[in-house]
Amino acid sequence: MTSGPNQLPKSLANVLREDPVPLDARSLDRTLVLAPHPDDESLGCGGTLALLRQAGYPVHVVFVSDGTLSHPNSPSYPPERLRDLRETEAREALRELRMSDKDATFMRLKDRQVPMPSDAGFDEAVGQLLAIIQQFNPTTILVPYERDPHPDHRATYALLAASLDRLAEDERPRVLEYLIWLWELGRPDDLPKPGERLVLQVAIDAVVAQKKRAINAHRSQVTRMIDDDPTAFYLSPELLNHFDTPYELFVEKLRL
Repeated sequence: MTSGPNQLPKSLANVLREDPVPLDARSLDRTLVLAPHPDDESLGCGGTLALLRQAGYPVHVVFVSDGTLSHPNSPSYPPERLRDLRETEAREALRELRMSDKDATFMRLKDRQVPMPSDAGFDEAVGQLLAIIQQFNPTTILVPYERDPHPDHRATYALLAASLDRLAEDERPRVLEYLIWLWELGRPDDLPKPGERLVLQVAIDAVVAQKKRAINAHRSQVTRMIDDDPTAFYLSPELLNHFDTPYELFVEKLRL
């Protein structure tokens, strides 16, 4: 990550940066994070998580998919070995954010196959997630934006929405959505509609270095350490630049 806040790459979603409402991370209190893949937690809300832990609040991260399609044709890292590597990297990233191994749950759904409501396995995944929510009892849940362009991110939001539908309204935690692929791949229809969502901003100046270390802990995603798959996915410098800011943005659906 090399660019600063005055050198942001172009993005349709930059309009969300124009007039956000300041948000104190501590107001989130006990926080559950849903990460479709290992690294989404560090990219989208790593600074906020570091601030929460710094203030002593419990944080738990649910890694929804196994992330094994980042290198689908690597002879040296077949799916099970790659899954184990990505889980190890995720734990290292959480340690950079002052969390421990017990603060993570790995659902191990197949990468790019996180189910939507019409898919087989959706109800089972909702049941798993609901059990985690009820056990951890969060004040706030952080989840990818509902219309994030990545299918696993949209499916993760759908899993959460269905889980919360099974709770009484007074039992439902606050939900804030973080942004990942909207920056790079977002289309006009993906952006929040006027009056639909509030844009919130958490200042993370004090923990930017921690966030960078957490992102870099996902070495298989930010380096060429796995070099035997010509079809491999890596987080490009251009994408990483969107997260090289002294703040993190969230959107919150307004109740009508």
